[in-house]
Amino acid sequence: MHRAAVRAFRTSHHSSVRNPVRSARRSHLHLFTSNARQHHHSSANEPLRSSMYVRRLPAALASGLILGYGAWYYNGADILSGSQAVTRAFTSTQGAADAVPTRTVLVVGADELTQGTIVGEGPLYKSATEDGRRIVEMLTPEQATAKLRRQEESFWVNRGQGVTRYDLVQLGSNDPIEDDHAEKIVEVPNRAATEEEEVSSSDWMFWGVFDGHSGWTTSATLRESLISYVARELNSTYKAASNNAPPPEAIDSAIKTGFTRLDNEIVHKSVEKVFKASSKAMAAELLQPALSGSCALLTFYDSRSELLRVACTGDSRAVLGRRAKSGKWIATALSEDQTGNNPTEVARMRMQHPGEEHVIRNGRVLGGLEPTRAFGDAVYKWSRDVAGRLRENFFGRSPSPLLKTPPYVTAEPVVTTTKIEPENGDFVVLATDGLWEMLTNEEVVGLVGQWIETQKSGKSSSQFDRAWSKVFGSQNKPLPVEQGRSASGFDGKTPIRLQQWGIDPDARDRFVVRDKNAATHLVRNALGGTNDEQVCALLTLPSPFSRRYRDDLTVQVIFFGHADKTSEKTGDVTINLDATTDQDPRARL
Repeated sequence: MHRAAVRAFRTSHHSSVRNPVRSARRSHLHLFTSNARQHHHSSANEPLRSSMYVRRLPAALASGLILGYGAWYYNGADILSGSQAVTRAFTSTQGAADAVPTRTVLVVGADELTQGTIVGEGPLYKSATEDGRRIVEMLTPEQATAKLRRQEESFWVNRGQGVTRYDLVQLGSNDPIEDDHAEKIVEVPNRAATEEEEVSSSDWMFWGVFDGHSGWTTSATLRESLISYVARELNSTYKAASNNAPPPEAIDSAIKTGFTRLDNEIVHKSVEKVFKASSKAMAAELLQPALSGSCALLTFYDSRSELLRVACTGDSRAVLGRRAKSGKWIATALSEDQTGNNPTEVARMRMQHPGEEHVIRNGRVLGGLEPTRAFGDAVYKWSRDVAGRLRENFFGRSPSPLLKTPPYVTAEPVVTTTKIEPENGDFVVLATDGLWEMLTNEEVVGLVGQWIETQKSGKSSSQFDRAWSKVFGSQNKPLPVEQGRSASGFDGKTPIRLQQWGIDPDARDRFVVRDKNAATHLVRNALGGTNDEQVCALLTLPSPFSRRYRDDLTVQVIFFGHADKTSEKTGDVTINLDATTDQDPRARL
């Protein structure tokens, strides 16, 4: 019997893992709207205290593991743990012979993650062993890149209205992904000053990312409806202002009203329909978006005023990148993470619920929910009477004993306004909190700036460049971003994953440019950048194990500029095929 040596990858984690949800639906928004997919963010009940250190395997290791020829099958024997080398027994179906190919595997256990190499070409069992461990064949760098790019999209916005392009990508950790997103452009006629003047038009442009939790249904509802609810309120507000622009506070109020009206439909109108119908089947259908939850980050850009409004409910984040006189970029947060660790949100909650000691406990609402603002999450919004009637007649959980004066969670967003400078090449990154657990605001803006410079020069990090740097050292420059210039105030999500993985945040040459899609570029560097081994390992992990080490990711990058309108048609949004991965791009049109 031969044995395949398996190297320790690194150990120890204590975070809880939620069960994956079972199904997801897909739909496509057409005419100025890209397709949207599903979403989730799972907050563990306790802060992450895991550690995972991804080491580069020396080339000598693989060459020293050539043990014989044959098909090798895992039989679940001889398991060691901790920091020791982990050995697995394999049975050969043929005799020893010359050197054969090796394969890299991950061994996933309840409290450890190890990496190793097996020898042979036969099938590899992936079922769990008696102690709950799984062996999963590692993705190759090419397979990892394909997975990264599977849901990337890019669009040219050739409308001459201040936006030139936007890129987006999604990467699931939950199965199905509980993140979602939506984009829409609405052409708005403008009244001419006189009858002789030509009637012009402007654009209202919307981008949104929705970070769900406890299921995908709330975020899917936001993808279908939130932009429409907000646009309807904005339309009424602008009409009421006649020929004048509405005051800023009226526009903010319209956005907030759109958010809260949709949440009222999700949380309260659904219950009214269930009580009226008295049908368990209808209850199961209507109450799903209420019982799960979702954060929401929605941007509204008015091309006429060049004002960008960012409405944030929860802890997704928007960050502006703007070129400084030095040639570097400045990162400015356009939203503030709304969690139980935000002093402003804690003060608001305690003021609204005086005398309730545990309204925020361990950084969470009533000790349970991390975001203090969210759609759905009806157990924090229904009265005890409503929750009791639903549980008695249909289904549901018993309300928390701490529930005294609901609602504790609101969908009302905080709205900020920023003057965009298209002539300066501004860009905005929107992302669910999974990205901000891995990268700082400055790193994200610097990475996009690095990507822009690379695209302009027509160069990217080739395999030759990577090999050259191993011999002579990397020539990578620091990220072109001003340090310490981000907006002041609470920054609720720090890159906690780097500590979990055991990565030095100040390590040189962490970042790389290999992707034509700016959003994919950000995700690759969030997962490990130049460290191909780490990127492959994180993308190999199956759900639900992957949730211990990374969250669902949805990232959008919007590029502003004064590109000319390319045609008179009403469909001046075209697919950028160079940065879009799709088996059949015609399906979008």
